[in-house]
Amino acid sequence: MQDEYRTVARAGVHEIEVNRSRFLCALGAVADEREAQDFVAAVRKEHADASHNCWAYVIGADAGIQKASDDGEPGGTAGVPMLQMLLRRDMRYVVAVVTRYYGGVKLGAGGLIRAYGGAVGEALDVLGTRTRRRFRLATVTVDHQRAGKLQNDLHATRREVRDVRYGEAVTIEIGLPDADVDAFRHWLADATAGTAGLELGGEAYGDV
Repeated sequence: MQDEYRTVARAGVHEIEVNRSRFLCALGAVADEREAQDFVAAVRKEHADASHNCWAYVIGADAGIQKASDDGEPGGTAGVPMLQMLLRRDMRYVVAVVTRYYGGVKLGAGGLIRAYGGAVGEALDVLGTRTRRRFRLATVTVDHQRAGKLQNDLHATRREVRDVRYGEAVTIEIGLPDADVDAFRHWLADATAGTAGLELGGEAYGDV
């Protein structure tokens, strides 16, 4: 598994103009291929009168799913350069749709490749990206008397607290980089005089 990946910070649209053609790049973060396809369909519906709605998406932290469409532009001049831009920026779980309104001037293959790839690149710059890092999920169980101080200590040491539940004891779910598990085990024992329990779970991705 990838230790980290980048995705778009927020959904949005960025427009550029090339030789009187308008290129509107819509970007969105998606969890799976179905969401990506729904995003494409929504943009197509919104811009049904456009000359082209070309798209590309990358799903999976390891970029296991990569798809693109030229939507009527000459083969390899739209969807592929869009996909290449996403991959060059290490983007994952992201979909891009570039809507073109033709301005009457032909751009040629090279011009199209630069325009479609450039629209995605500029949109990423404007909308921003965020990094998500792989974490080991862990559950800490501690008595109520020590829970408040332990939560403060976790925040002070910049540990990622994902959830806190109160029952007979207090259960705190955290995310740990794999490399920190052993060090955290020792830290927890020192912080709670050996009274806290630690149970390791599966893996997930969280914001850095």
